[in-house]
Amino acid sequence: MALVDGRRVVLALDTSSDMLVCGVAAVGEAADCDANYDTSSAIVSPMKKPSGAVQMLSNRDHLCRRQANVELVSTVQQALADANLSMADVDSVLVGRGPGSFTGVRIGIATAKGLACGAGTALWGGSTLDGVAWTAWKSGVRGKLGVVADAMRSEVYPGIYQLDDTGAHRLFGTEVVRKAALCVEQWSALPEAPELTVCGDGLVKHRAQFEQAGFTSILPEELWRPTSEGLLLAYTAPDAVKDRAAGDPALVLPVYTRLSDAEENERKRLGMQVPASVALTGTADVLAGMHLQLRPMSINDIDQVAALDTLCFHDSVHKPWTRTMFEEELSAEGRSWWVAHDMDQIIGVAGGMLVGDDMEIATVDVAPHRRREKIASRLIARLAYDAQMLNAQSISLEVYEHNTAALALYVSMGFVQEGVRPNYYGPGNAAHIMRATLPLSIDAVAGEVAPEPQASIRPWPIVAQARSEQTKQALAQAGNLILAIESSCDETAMAIMDSQGHICANVVATSIDFHARFGGVVPEIASRKHVEAIVGVFEEVMAQAGEHFGCDTLEPSDLSAVGVTAGPGLVGALVVGVAFAKGVCAGAQLPLIAVHHLEGHLLANLFETPDLKPPFVASLVSGGNTMLVHVRAWGDYHILGTTIDDAVGEAFDKVAKALGLGYPGGPVISKLAASGNKKAIHFPRAMMHSHDYRFSLSGLKTSVITYIENQNKAGNPINLPDLAASFEAAVIDVQVAKALAAVEQTGVSEFCVGGGVAANPALRAEYQHKFGKRGVRVTVPPLAVCGDNGAMIAAAALRNFYAGQFVDLTLDADPNAALGTWSSLVTPVVQRWKQ
Repeated sequence: MALVDGRRVVLALDTSSDMLVCGVAAVGEAADCDANYDTSSAIVSPMKKPSGAVQMLSNRDHLCRRQANVELVSTVQQALADANLSMADVDSVLVGRGPGSFTGVRIGIATAKGLACGAGTALWGGSTLDGVAWTAWKSGVRGKLGVVADAMRSEVYPGIYQLDDTGAHRLFGTEVVRKAALCVEQWSALPEAPELTVCGDGLVKHRAQFEQAGFTSILPEELWRPTSEGLLLAYTAPDAVKDRAAGDPALVLPVYTRLSDAEENERKRLGMQVPASVALTGTADVLAGMHLQLRPMSINDIDQVAALDTLCFHDSVHKPWTRTMFEEELSAEGRSWWVAHDMDQIIGVAGGMLVGDDMEIATVDVAPHRRREKIASRLIARLAYDAQMLNAQSISLEVYEHNTAALALYVSMGFVQEGVRPNYYGPGNAAHIMRATLPLSIDAVAGEVAPEPQASIRPWPIVAQARSEQTKQALAQAGNLILAIESSCDETAMAIMDSQGHICANVVATSIDFHARFGGVVPEIASRKHVEAIVGVFEEVMAQAGEHFGCDTLEPSDLSAVGVTAGPGLVGALVVGVAFAKGVCAGAQLPLIAVHHLEGHLLANLFETPDLKPPFVASLVSGGNTMLVHVRAWGDYHILGTTIDDAVGEAFDKVAKALGLGYPGGPVISKLAASGNKKAIHFPRAMMHSHDYRFSLSGLKTSVITYIENQNKAGNPINLPDLAASFEAAVIDVQVAKALAAVEQTGVSEFCVGGGVAANPALRAEYQHKFGKRGVRVTVPPLAVCGDNGAMIAAAALRNFYAGQFVDLTLDADPNAALGTWSSLVTPVVQRWKQ
């Protein structure tokens, strides 16, 4: 790190609005460089005079609508060059956490995390609204200032500040999102309304409403948006509240102030629609205990939930809730209620309300016969996660003083007693008031992946450790090391591959549990979870590789390049991986390699058969893709046919959802099918004889759902193993028949399978059986690399590295990238997979 005239260098960036904020400043020692204005606090500490120690060295702020992921890293490089500095000179990175555009905030934070990880420097989060207020202060504005940032959907993020000669001081924070009209109404009722000056990019859409209500003191439009200097002034203010992240990039999270659209819509849907009755007669012995899942409580759960609460508390000092009380909770604002269900039985419930910056837990119930299964801790973890997304800082509850089991659980989750309420549960029965700071401890879920991001493995900023001669020699023998990043769907995955094609480390973090309640992947949630997990996965893969080479962890300087999935996939998920990868490259001065996700699945076959060479035919089957490909040469792909509607994996998920089996559907249907009769029910083999290589799964899915509905209407029990086996056979018959025809037409003697569905044992066996009769060698990837993973991306990245096929740091995600994009004709170097 470098000092400029004895002051620290801070890089500031923010992409939560249509302003791309990027600037470099020298921050004097008089300022608290380890402080940051935390958006969660509505009122800050007593006012102090600013140090005036922020000296802007360069400023590249500019309007940039929907191009932030393209322009941000190159703008950072330009800003540093303007100051005659590099990332090696940066002491810390400051990023705006919002509130603002969800996608914009995530691009800025993912990039900043990558920069911090690549350069080994500290990362801090700042309030975008505070940045706007301090920008106004810097321009000379004084008095009461109202900031209204655009929250889309006719909503705004409001904040009120007192601006005086000592700085900008937040009076009211951003705990909630209000409709613009409601914000106008509430501000009009304030005593200080006549003296309130207004600014913010929410005025672009809603200025007329504010003016009509009498708010005519409106700042010029050039003061409506955050600036790098404003963000830095808020960051260095003497009365800034210290951020709990402590410079750790793993803990810097976006400020959302509300749940995602998907979650809010799902809660509304659950409350409005009664799901079709599905008879699961005779399946308890098949699936008992297999499919315990959590989801938001709906109005349809009220009867079971009320009965469960009565069962849990009928003989205790706690008075059970009534059905009406649960109904009122569901319709109230600022609530979070979750149920745990096993098949169609609710076995647990927990709920709470947001009060200021605290989530107050109202009740936690678990069926007596299902206790000691960590259900309560999982439910509380979900409440805590919702609370954190709503910008709460703590979670609290009251517990009966003699409930020793509950007290022990809460203590293990990080709750601390902070008071007693005498006679709360009746005369002589006190309640302990307990509170925990968010995020909860990793022990909160007792053996499961914690829903909140955890602190980094090592303190930040990173200090390199000494290496042994043995480690240095091992690294030298390994040659070039490639870090590969995969984030196309719901797995955050990374791997490190050496120059000989050996996997040195492979880490996958999944967010399946967060999607299970919706019956499929929700893009908004997937994108959010990637932001939360990506630093932890990076640290883990570097630590695993370090162990491989005999040291505590690899450093970014040990790497030769970074490869990343650039498409296809969910655009919001891809954006996070691409932004982080570009940040790492800029922070560590590494070249960037773009990889096609499906080519990664194709190359995963090399982990099983390293001598595999084109030409051959490959079937790529996953949750989002179903296609037959003629691989004429590496990088030369001819798509023979694709699905015209649902992909195979998607069909499995939809059928499982219709049966109430949860998500993901493939594994549970496969397990059921293993003991079923595949000839029990005849389902259509769509396009089996279409004389081309197209697929259609929608009709089959509809046929299965129709069968379920008809059986339910007739009152007939459904034999799930037979149904699963019959459905699976209909899928496999078409896949295998078309693959056989493709191999025969092309005249190849090799056939491969790739994608998540390649893990299906019945499909693998049928390919082996049918092609074995014809003397065609079949390759299927090891199970560990059938799903989305970093190892397969590393295989393609290493191949492109040898070909010198790099991309600029203006790379953006391409959710519809055609197979062959970013491909090279160089033969991949991959070693056999070793578990």
